[in-house]
Amino acid sequence: MPALWIAHVTVTDDEAYGKYAALAGPAIAKHGGKFIARGGRFVQLEGRERPRNVVARFDSLEAAEACYRSPEYQEALSHARDASERELLIVETTD
Repeated sequence: MPALWIAHVTVTDDEAYGKYAALAGPAIAKHGGKFIARGGRFVQLEGRERPRNVVARFDSLEAAEACYRSPEYQEALSHARDASERELLIVETTD
């Protein structure tokens, strides 16, 4: 069953986060992820607002989790940890 990787992000260091983004995109693509939303317009209706929201679609929850745990993504993430405040989750779709 397909799954969505959903990230809500507040960037606190643009330069370091740029390094994350440069590495994260290829890591996500390598694991079959395809971006369906990436920093576009949004309306916050509930909860904490984060100015950057990203959604990527994977073939399965397992593929998305494997991407997160991969050496390539972990290298990217090392640049984001001190450069952002973020929440990330993976959820299966209903299709």
